[in-house]
Amino acid sequence: MGKAESFEQVLKESRVFKPSKEFSALAHVKSLAQYKKMYNESIKSPDKFWAKIAKELHWFKPWKKVSDWKEPFAKWFVGGQTNICYNCVDRHLPTWRRNKAAIVWEGEPGDSRVLTYNDLHREVCIFANTLKKLGLKKGDRVAVYMGMVPELAIAILACARIGVVHSVVFGGFSANALVERIHDCQAKAVITCDGGWRRGKIVELKAAVDEAVVKCPTIENVVVVQRTRNNVRMEPGRDHWYHELAASVDANCPAEPLDSEQGHFILYTSGSTGKPKGIYHTVGGYMVGTYLTSKLVFDLKDEDIYFCTADIGWVTGHSYIVYGPMANGATCVMYEGAPNHPEPDRFWRIIEKYRVTILYTAPTAIRAFIKWGEQWPQKHDLSSLRLLGSVGEPINPEAWIWYNNVIGKKKCPIVDTWWQTETGSIMISPLPGATPTKPGSATLPLPGILPECVNKETNKKMPPGEKGLLVVRKPWPSMLRGIWGDNERYKKVYWSTVKHSYFTGDGAHCDKDGYFWITGRVDDVIIVSGHNLGTAEVESALVSHPKVAESAVIGVPDEMTGQAVTAFVTLKDGNQPIESLKDELRAHVAKEIGALAKPKQIRFTASLPKTRSGKIMRRLLRDIASGKETVGDTTTLEDYSILAKLRTDDE
Repeated sequence: MGKAESFEQVLKESRVFKPSKEFSALAHVKSLAQYKKMYNESIKSPDKFWAKIAKELHWFKPWKKVSDWKEPFAKWFVGGQTNICYNCVDRHLPTWRRNKAAIVWEGEPGDSRVLTYNDLHREVCIFANTLKKLGLKKGDRVAVYMGMVPELAIAILACARIGVVHSVVFGGFSANALVERIHDCQAKAVITCDGGWRRGKIVELKAAVDEAVVKCPTIENVVVVQRTRNNVRMEPGRDHWYHELAASVDANCPAEPLDSEQGHFILYTSGSTGKPKGIYHTVGGYMVGTYLTSKLVFDLKDEDIYFCTADIGWVTGHSYIVYGPMANGATCVMYEGAPNHPEPDRFWRIIEKYRVTILYTAPTAIRAFIKWGEQWPQKHDLSSLRLLGSVGEPINPEAWIWYNNVIGKKKCPIVDTWWQTETGSIMISPLPGATPTKPGSATLPLPGILPECVNKETNKKMPPGEKGLLVVRKPWPSMLRGIWGDNERYKKVYWSTVKHSYFTGDGAHCDKDGYFWITGRVDDVIIVSGHNLGTAEVESALVSHPKVAESAVIGVPDEMTGQAVTAFVTLKDGNQPIESLKDELRAHVAKEIGALAKPKQIRFTASLPKTRSGKIMRRLLRDIASGKETVGDTTTLEDYSILAKLRTDDE
């Protein structure tokens, strides 16, 4: 089911699921009354609230001021010194958690590893000393382009330990996408693997890095973790096998005391213009936000086995595989490969094998599980599960109910979480022991967060049931500190749409109970399987093909991925709109950006519908792509015949 349909359905959704008394009795937040008290205190006295949370963590030096807000720039825990790696690893070593599993890893071929917090400390120190040996120091940027192996978590924790800013690039992105990100953050080194496993095949990670770094003069070193043992080219002086470097350093590397506002990571996300945005996060506020939300939303307990199915290449993996859960001393399951390899029950096998108690996955995955059939989860004992989570996009009510009935056996609360790369941590979500849930709703804001649905023109809160723009009215610790190297773009994208408010880019409405129903993007961004793709980015890739004159890209509802990319393409004179060209263009987009961006549908057209000022009318293209009659004002169209032509064109 797509978003267009799901919005109509959530308006009518009336089912409410209350937490069980047994769950609530043991939860961190046990009732709606307790949540409301905590929430009201956090909004009334935010500095007092956040200071109390921050004091649960380790600081080398206390802060002088909790927050400093000069719109649109925030500082949190000003003057304080901390280290997020210390809080995720070292903080647990004097306790019994020293011998507790930190990472339980399963490779796609079936190999596995367990690292205790003590093991993790040793591995992180060795990796950090390796980076220091290569001359990397506080403030330098490093690109990380790896598969889902323990060394990915170890590498980013090692960067955090010594104050090196990491920029993880999803291993499914192309060499060209890697080049763009390396250029933007001026990275000095790349950390990669020889390859990774995906559906039984090797993903050639090192080969993509080789293709990229020849265009990146800032790269001095490439560190290669051995995983698949495929043949790779090693450039003498530039490329280093990690295991060889690691053999020559010791396992003692004290965590660097870092200013709370020291750079922590840059993570690129698509925007409505062609160039990806480098979302910039700093150490202290991000640490506090991910720590608190992991604890409350997942109701984390020491005995939990927690499985987040995201890739660390996305923000979900940063915040809710590594930093948030580990700051809480959790045991985190990491899986390398595809959910349907060798068969569609891989996740259920993992849950049964490791007795997973918390599962955090995406609506796209849930819809795939539904399609594959109930027989796969029914083969396995999933009785260890006590809590289910959803992330990445709004979950349609049907998928929510299936998740609740088939996977949760009607006994596991579901936390449907809304947040973004930019917010750093979860903003709107049920608290599983406190919040009655409604399928399809992210429910209520977390403590310290003040979102609203507003009218763009008046800046006023929308009445219950009426859709508006989703904004956040007050700063929060884990918020982005800007777009890397581009403060003007940061102001324009996030702070110019609605006065004195952070604009999320999403639409939403609130019901009479104050529950938030997120309806998806209102700008030119498509969410495919929970991941943002800028229409301009895909259009740029298409137009870079020698046969393409012009393109317009839209998102259309898709049963599996939430939205799918549809491209309208105008060809240069002399080129024929043949079927094989569609495959050629799809492959071209995959090479330029990555397979995630491949258009599901390509439609050739003589010209595109535009306003007199030359702006492409994407609203009309959406209507055409979904087979609807065109509605609304078309008086600004330059040429009505284009619409008629597009409607009658065959695929």
